[in-house]
Amino acid sequence: MLFAIHALDRADAGGLRAETRPAHLEYASRFEIAYGGPLLDDRGDMCGSLIVLEAEDLAAAQSFSAGDPYAVAGLFERVEIRGFRPVLGPSN
Repeated sequence: MLFAIHALDRADAGGLRAETRPAHLEYASRFEIAYGGPLLDDRGDMCGSLIVLEAEDLAAAQSFSAGDPYAVAGLFERVEIRGFRPVLGPSN
């Protein structure tokens, strides 16, 4: 099943995203990610993440999210995880 992980950075995170990005990308490469990338603010700066993850169940998606180096470092102010069913797009 697919899960959408929507995470917003803390306003005071400073350079934490850039510092932990290599570890985050290495971690994410070990999982089945349909797509993902940074969310951008009005200036085009990174302010969060959106990942669509293939996982067995919600608990597995939560485990992935909790183990992400971004989360471990305390980058996120808020994280929401929801089941996702694609309807539109090139693979549908």
